Amino acid sequence: MSKRVAIYVRVSTDGQSTDNQRQELEAMALRSGWEVAQVFVDHGVSGAKGRERRPAFDALCKAVARREVDLVAAWAVDRVGRSLRDLVDFFEELRAKGVGLYLHQQGLDTTTPAGRAMFGMTAVFAEFERAMIVERVRAGLKRAKQKGRVGGRPRVAAAVEGQVRRGLEAGVGKRKLAAQLGIGTSVVQRIAGSRSPG
Repeated sequence: MSKRVAIYVRVSTDGQSTDNQRQELEAMALRSGWEVAQVFVDHGVSGAKGRERRPAFDALCKAVARREVDLVAAWAVDRVGRSLRDLVDFFEELRAKGVGLYLHQQGLDTTTPAGRAMFGMTAVFAEFERAMIVERVRAGLKRAKQKGRVGGRPRVAAAVEGQVRRGLEAGVGKRKLAAQLGIGTSVVQRIAGSRSPG
């Protein structure tokens, strides 16, 4: 049975075209005997943007999660994403679902033994990244303690605090406020507790 491949192409500006990327990848699929299941195109979207701001990439991830494809093919690694963290998360998601990856410019093909070995390295990078984050958090907390700050967390911006106070006065629930403003419920509770009576 031929592999079902999802082709993902992306360009950063409206002045660029995805045609060349798409043609090369479709030609590769033909040479390899892959069946092109879907083509996902993000046009005029930066690779630095998160998944939620890249509609085609988000749809691709959902297709991977539903196991609708066996392989994802992209022109180059920077077409998939610019952030190491985002790339590693995506690679881990592919590996967890047993979906392969083909990157044309890098010559990476996880359907080959060499490609699988390189793909396995992403787990090492992921572990390294997690360790670095933990180390940075510990260092930050240590600095905060040395400066006499309790908890190590900076206060929220005055504008956000004002929005919380107005929301509370209007009778909006604490959880709803936290979700709307993208802050933790503990922050809302702290601000609620510091409100002057009356």
